[in-house]
Amino acid sequence: MINVAVLGYGTVGSGVVEVIEQNKAIVNKKSAAELNVKYILDLREFPGDPYEDKIVHDVNVILEDEEVSIVCEVMGGVGAAYQFTKQALEKGKSVCTSNKELVAKHGPELLELAKANNCNYLFEASVGGGIPIIRPLNASLTAEKIEAITGILNGTTNYILSKMEKEGADFAEVLKEAQDKGYAERNPEADVEGHDACRKIAILSSLMMGKNVDSEKIVTEGITKVTAADFMYAKAAGCTIKLFGMSKALSDDEVLAMVAPFMISKEHPLAMVNDVFNAVFVTGNMLGDSMYYGRGAGKLPTASAVVSDVVDCARHQGKSILCFWDKEEVKLADVAETEKAFYVRATADAKAEIEAAFPGGKVLTVEDRSKDFGYFTPVMKEKDFAAKCEKLGDKVLSKIRLA
Repeated sequence: MINVAVLGYGTVGSGVVEVIEQNKAIVNKKSAAELNVKYILDLREFPGDPYEDKIVHDVNVILEDEEVSIVCEVMGGVGAAYQFTKQALEKGKSVCTSNKELVAKHGPELLELAKANNCNYLFEASVGGGIPIIRPLNASLTAEKIEAITGILNGTTNYILSKMEKEGADFAEVLKEAQDKGYAERNPEADVEGHDACRKIAILSSLMMGKNVDSEKIVTEGITKVTAADFMYAKAAGCTIKLFGMSKALSDDEVLAMVAPFMISKEHPLAMVNDVFNAVFVTGNMLGDSMYYGRGAGKLPTASAVVSDVVDCARHQGKSILCFWDKEEVKLADVAETEKAFYVRATADAKAEIEAAFPGGKVLTVEDRSKDFGYFTPVMKEKDFAAKCEKLGDKVLSKIRLA
């Protein structure tokens, strides 16, 4: 029997227990051992819960129990979760987590600690929820030199943008609806400002490079400035708008990474990823393109990914699974020096100025819109585009990169 402890009995924690218990036969078969949830750590009481007898309030009960060999950290944050994870790994207990903030901030340190203590630190659920992406990068694609990763990495923002496109609604209106349905938090900043997607692309970039990509240094923009009008112009051009986490290896020691809304052709594989679904698009030098698609969040999809790591830990008791993510930091390329085309929405009276600032571009018009117009610029450096937009001032109403 392999004893498991779950740290945090919230949405994902309760899901982990549910997956282990409801899928017990298949989970035990694939683990080649019987898995038993021995403890659930939480500050709260759960009277009437079917597993209330497993609730403990002191983490030391878990840490000091030599019978517990696998810990599921689903608390979130980088305070107690970091402390408890370190303590568990130091005692040779493998840790499986969905905590993307902790993985992005301390991933290489915790992986090194796990290796030193012949156990594992696994984090499949930290990026794509129920979508397998960490394991493919670490195992299935090991023969590949990964050249680029592009993903729709946040279900909340993808739901909001999908609804805006479908219903012609503005951001604030759809955000409230997303909150009412439980897709968005009361404080949605981590999602709508792009921080959640940033942590996830930092993790994927680090695995792609084999070295650390600091999430705090990645250029990050959210979706709060995207409007219903922008979707009207996107439709006129045969495009849609998605929040992308993007990463491209420029060399063995330099990576271009960013999070921002992009206007993309309806022909793009990621254009069809809608609602709360996520997808990760990986480019390898031999395989070419592959895409991983599914529910990127939610109780059971995320819990399923955590339990898949538990099974992997059960199979590799006393042995570390290789994961190439060193502490050495990768240089982040200056986004301002990169080149791309841009979409601009400007006031109707600024047409001549926009065409003069961005010669050789394309005007976009939408029926019944007389106060503004859309424009696709030619390919140019980000810093030059930004400088020209600053000079145009409030005549520029929206701007979105093209991909």
